[in-house]
Formats: sequence, C-alpha cells, structure tokens
Amino acid sequence: MEKLALLVTLQAKKGKETEVENFLKGGLAIVQGEPGTKQWYALSLGDGKYGIFDSFDDEEGRNAHLNGKVAAALMAKAGDLFSTPPSIEKVDLLAVKS
Repeated sequence: MEKLALLVTLQAKKGKETEVENFLKGGLAIVQGEPGTKQWYALSLGDGKYGIFDSFDDEEGRNAHLNGKVAAALMAKAGDLFSTPPSIEKVDLLAVKS
C-alpha cells in the first residue's frame, strides 16, 4: 500500500491556463518512467487553479520524484506560468483503495 504522497497546488497566471494544462498533460509521459511513483494525477480545480497528487510506497520514491524531471520542469516554468509559487506539501496516507 502506498504510504506517502505529495499534494501540489498551482495558480495559473491569467491567460496561461491552456499552457498550464498542456504542461500538466505532458508530465504524464515523464512520470510513467518513475518506478517509485505509484499513482499520479493532474487536476483542474477551476478558476485557473490546478493540482498534482501523487503517491509513493516509501520516502525513497517520493524523494526521487521530487528530484526528478517533472519537479525540475515545474520549477523552471513557475515564474512564467503561475501567479504564486507552487505549494508542495508532503502528506501521509491513512487509507488507500486500489
């Protein structure tokens, strides 16, 4: 069972919503190559707010993801795409249904 997760929230700059959505959709191909990332979701929360939720079996997998290509691309694009810095929260999972 996955025990750990990341919850990332993002606020797109006005007019950048389509770019943010394309960026998030493109992230799927990258995380598919991460064996430690068990689940990965890109979310649209409305009003230009977006999210990423991903889960991991252990801290090693979560750290690999945080130090991987998607995280690097996210931080590189942050100033261009987002009105505020990405909020990245480490969370513990209490229950999971697979």
